[in-house]
Amino acid sequence: MQNAKDTFYEVLRGRLAVLNPERTIVLRGVVRPGVLVEENELLTAVALPDCFRLRWSTSAADANGILPTIAMQCFADYETAGTAINGGMDRGRALAAMDAELQAAVDPLPRTSPKMDYAPLANGKAATPMTTSVWWSEVAFGETVIKDDRLARTATINVMSYQEAGEL
Repeated sequence: MQNAKDTFYEVLRGRLAVLNPERTIVLRGVVRPGVLVEENELLTAVALPDCFRLRWSTSAADANGILPTIAMQCFADYETAGTAINGGMDRGRALAAMDAELQAAVDPLPRTSPKMDYAPLANGKAATPMTTSVWWSEVAFGETVIKDDRLARTATINVMSYQEAGEL
């Protein structure tokens, strides 16, 4: 399950970086593409505006088949106050731009990628390919929510993969 989450995150982060290289965040002094996984960050990073914050639901497993199928929901939370130069009066346009970026990153066909094991990165080694893939649904956009001076939205993507032998 962790490998599927990591693979989807890496694919989404790479696609978003290509779509809008200017959408970046600074975390712990490092500039990186404007997407993060909440469970992997310090609490202070969770409230960052103008970036995509991913969180995961409980997974469901279907053991009927050669390999168990794991299904999870990925929630992409994001919010914006617009730009300072426009006094925030463009926050609706800024939210629409983030909607378009997310949809463009998630929806190109095929919506699949080879599953990778990123654990070796902790030891300075390269990620290793696994034998199965990760695939995902179209984006389902939630309602616009007003949060003080910001507009916010949660989008949902269903992410699935096969659980390989020995995989947690």
